[in-house]
Amino acid sequence: MNFLDTMRLVRQWGPFSLRTAGYGTISLVGGPLTREHSASTWAMRKWCINSAKALGIKIEVSGTENVPSDPAFVYCSNHQSMLDILVLGAVLPGDFKWAAKRELMKVPFLGWHLQLAGHVPVDRGKGPKAVAVVVKRFQDVLVAGKPLLIFPEGTRSADGVLKPFKPGGFVAAVRANKAVVPVAIDGTWDMMRNGIVTPARIVKVRLGAPIQPKTEGRESARIEDLRARSYESVAELLRSVGGQVPDKPGKAEASEEATS
Repeated sequence: MNFLDTMRLVRQWGPFSLRTAGYGTISLVGGPLTREHSASTWAMRKWCINSAKALGIKIEVSGTENVPSDPAFVYCSNHQSMLDILVLGAVLPGDFKWAAKRELMKVPFLGWHLQLAGHVPVDRGKGPKAVAVVVKRFQDVLVAGKPLLIFPEGTRSADGVLKPFKPGGFVAAVRANKAVVPVAIDGTWDMMRNGIVTPARIVKVRLGAPIQPKTEGRESARIEDLRARSYESVAELLRSVGGQVPDKPGKAEASEEATS
């Protein structure tokens, strides 16, 4: 990395770190003192909005009228970049909880906020028992009347192309009988190189119509049906905003790490 890139890195992420500490402090101090930790929700949204703006990320969002009146549902989004949570946190309605790698829970201020606000830690590669624990936590979020944000591809797409979906979030949606709101995000996957964000880029976010899980038949079949319909809806939305979708539909993955 040359000197110019190093200076750009410092100019972008130095203020970001200070902003994270500031809003994290508001969350940690104000959250326990407010009803349903509303101060933490406010701090998270302001952190996302102001961080995206400071990094030069311009967001175009459509379809928010599709958010159900029932406050408990599952946002199901494709995943292109670590910047996605900033973008989605800035525009998605509701006090949603998201599945975050457990390692993030240890990051000062950000991780402390995630723990306090009730976001769901995910342990990858820990086997079926760990998967079952995460699915139960997903259900707990929905039963508590909160939206849940999942990235069912399981990890970021290296090339921006939509990957197959893992089942964890759909298991929770079927068992809690809650709708899935498909979300497509495009424009973040190639926005950051060597930690440096390319400014003045437009990211498009589009929400689709809620997808209701079936209530009759075997549970495994209902989970697979919900996953397949959610994949097709996200794929259609992604195409509509100029994103990349495989020529052939992604098949369901039976991985033990199917929790995101």
